[in-house]
Amino acid sequence: MLLVAVAAPAAFAQDAASVVGGERLGRPAVQVAPLAGAPALPPELSGRSWLIADAASGEILAARNAHLPLPPASTLKMLFADTVLPKFDRALEHRVAPAELANLGAGSSLVGVKENLSYRVEDLWRGVFLASGNDAVHVLAHMNGGLAQTVAQMQARAAALQARDTHVISPDGYDMDGQVSSAYDLTLFARAGLRNQDFRSYCSTRTARFPGGVDKTTGVRSTFDIANTDRLLGKYPGLIGVKNGYTTNAGSTFTGAAERGGRTLLVTVMHPEAQGTVYDEAAALLDWGFAAAGKVEPVGQLVEEPGAASAPATAAPGSGGLPQAIRQADHALGPAGWTAVTLGGALVLWGVGRVRGRRRLYPVAVPAAPLPSGPHRSGATALGGSTAVGGRHRRRTARAVRAAVQSARRRLHAR
Repeated sequence: MLLVAVAAPAAFAQDAASVVGGERLGRPAVQVAPLAGAPALPPELSGRSWLIADAASGEILAARNAHLPLPPASTLKMLFADTVLPKFDRALEHRVAPAELANLGAGSSLVGVKENLSYRVEDLWRGVFLASGNDAVHVLAHMNGGLAQTVAQMQARAAALQARDTHVISPDGYDMDGQVSSAYDLTLFARAGLRNQDFRSYCSTRTARFPGGVDKTTGVRSTFDIANTDRLLGKYPGLIGVKNGYTTNAGSTFTGAAERGGRTLLVTVMHPEAQGTVYDEAAALLDWGFAAAGKVEPVGQLVEEPGAASAPATAAPGSGGLPQAIRQADHALGPAGWTAVTLGGALVLWGVGRVRGRRRLYPVAVPAAPLPSGPHRSGATALGGSTAVGGRHRRRTARAVRAAVQSARRRLHAR
């Protein structure tokens, strides 16, 4: 039986008077407005925060603590993809430098990217979405101008989407002090990302072949199978994707989209009582949402991104001038967008000095079906390494962030 709490959680990010999406979303505990004939909500929901919404209309059918800031784990990769994915042609090849794989958090989930080898952008994105590979995220972030610039752009993108509960410290979602999001914001990221056909394709891919190493004897490069760690994909009817995550600090997180009878629903579940139940609770909410459509009054609304209705399904890669995400923030937000960039840079400086050695875990992948190909090997070796950031690296990161912030300020004054 679901109980409505009397006292509000201590850490809601937004004042009730200005809650994004509607005042009810700022209230604690379960929010639902059933009409006659509405089914009861599933009784087994234990997530500290969850939300179920109609993707087309943006109507939120039910929610619990929708704006409660919590560690997002790898679901933050949705924002990373929504920010960076449109910038590079999927066929572009990139040779990985050793520095691009440095400073990965201890125990990070990895797809198996190797230094001094070339990868197509589309392979790296499969590594991000299927294997939740932090190594692939770091390579793409370096291609995008570095970790600090990518974090600042992600923060600006969150501001453009009105995702006010989100504070980005690391682009891969690895546990860091101060890095939080909310069920509401993660649902916004999924909705925005699914408007990009490449995003939709990657997040719905169940299995793929990933480039491996080069055989020293034959000179032939191997491949190996990777499988999507989303346990609902291919099992829940109509599931499109989108992203799952787990860390010791965040617990389990999941955002998904499913289509049935011409209706698409979005669901987010954060930090249920047990790790494995995140999928059961998400599936139960989707079942309820499809059954409750037209039988409940909305308790809130997913806000629309300015210009989203007329935006093309697939954005073209950025070319010249400012990176595309920054150009979008500049046009959509004006000074507010650049304020977000500055805030993102400041958060990086704060977060880099406070990294904790938390071990990154992730769910066991669904076994991959055999795929036709040439030589290949199975699995990928997880790289070790420490989360400790050396002083020299901190100084380089600080200089990069200061340069990004100063550039943003110059743009503000020039307007």
